[in-house]
Amino acid sequence: MKNIIVGALTLLVVGLMIFTATDDPVFHGGHQSKVIEDFGDGKNQKIAVTIAPEEKSDREKENEALSALRDKAGNAGAFKVTNEYKSKCSSCHGVNGSGFQNGKAMMGPKIFGQSEEKLYKDLADFKAGRKENMVMKGLLINLNDNDLKRLAKEIGEFPARAKAKAQQAAE
Repeated sequence: MKNIIVGALTLLVVGLMIFTATDDPVFHGGHQSKVIEDFGDGKNQKIAVTIAPEEKSDREKENEALSALRDKAGNAGAFKVTNEYKSKCSSCHGVNGSGFQNGKAMMGPKIFGQSEEKLYKDLADFKAGRKENMVMKGLLINLNDNDLKRLAKEIGEFPARAKAKAQQAAE
């Protein structure tokens, strides 16, 4: 009985394959697929009008170029951070921990201005799984306690680094 059912289903599948192959030549490279129709005689087509941009002064051009450079640089020039912070933290929290980069909010929250102790506790909690975040846990899983303390200390120093950089720029 099984063999009869299997044989009947096999014949049905083969029949459907043959029907599909012969049914519609458009999908199988037939002559209908090669026809290109004329899409009109051009009488009803709209003509695109281009307006020349207003000429800007040299001062405006310089300001735009400077603004573009600032946007492109983001916060990278704010103050120096370690390569460890850049590789593990900056892609989510920004290069200065503000949670923003190039004027856009990032995936991670603002960590700028948090104390070293709070940062260390949060990092340890993420690593231990007391705080749930798979990205953080994955980044911290291979770090030891000293690495966590070093990262927390660096991030905790961000406000002082920013203040020093601002004073240096003012001089």
